[in-house]
Amino acid sequence: MEGYPAVVELEVRYRDLDPLGHVNNAVYLSYIELARVRYFELLGLAEGAMGTGPAPVVARAEIDYLRPVFLGQRVRVGARIERVGRTSFAMAYLVAALGKPAARARTVHVMVAGREKVPLGQELRARIAALERLPVEGLGG
Repeated sequence: MEGYPAVVELEVRYRDLDPLGHVNNAVYLSYIELARVRYFELLGLAEGAMGTGPAPVVARAEIDYLRPVFLGQRVRVGARIERVGRTSFAMAYLVAALGKPAARARTVHVMVAGREKVPLGQELRARIAALERLPVEGLGG
């Protein structure tokens, strides 16, 4: 998936389906979560997410459903960061099945330590820039 530094692939399971036989709308949140975790692993943020440091928390999620996905199909999910602010960042996702887009999603995350918002440090910005192949200045904040 060009333009998405983190990609996961999975097979649709029976438990993912709704009564109409296609992937339930809520399951897409789990699919994008898998891609987000992969992205965070690439950034070195997985430790923070396990309670050992500042961690990103989801503040907003939105999904546009483009076409249904069915049992047994393989799904590829790509994740990238599209905007970086002072204490938050936005991620974009593409969910594809049979080589065609099935959904597009976006999440906004806030960095927290304890119960307080904290700024994204320059080191994290530099890691994002390297992963996204952008100059640090292009990330905003």
